[in-house]
Amino acid sequence: VQLQASGGGLVQAGGSLRLSCAASGRTFSSTAMGWFRQAPGKEREFVAAIWWEGGTTYYADFAKGRFTISRANARNTLYLQMNSLKPEDTAVYYCAAHWSGSVYVSGSYDTWGQGTQVTVSS
Repeated sequence: VQLQASGGGLVQAGGSLRLSCAASGRTFSSTAMGWFRQAPGKEREFVAAIWWEGGTTYYADFAKGRFTISRANARNTLYLQMNSLKPEDTAVYYCAAHWSGSVYVSGSYDTWGQGTQVTVSS
């Protein structure tokens, strides 16, 4: 099972980025996928999650109204559209496949991508 995240980069405050996560090696139709982020010196935190089947979504409060999680079933690809970016959004963003438990908790995920750096300048 592999998750390959991409799409990070340097953007000015107020700008947008779209992260992608290509998934391979297993069927994700009965699971959820999530995005987490980790800033220097901080713990990894939940950003958003989506159930592959049905598309129910979940967001952290800071992501609501600015970020949108989606998936392309045929491509086995997860996305995170990030708009109105702020300097405090600077972090390494990770995609992950859910295994069991709350989708809000990193320990509920058993497969992680390598992370992609997002840097927002002021």
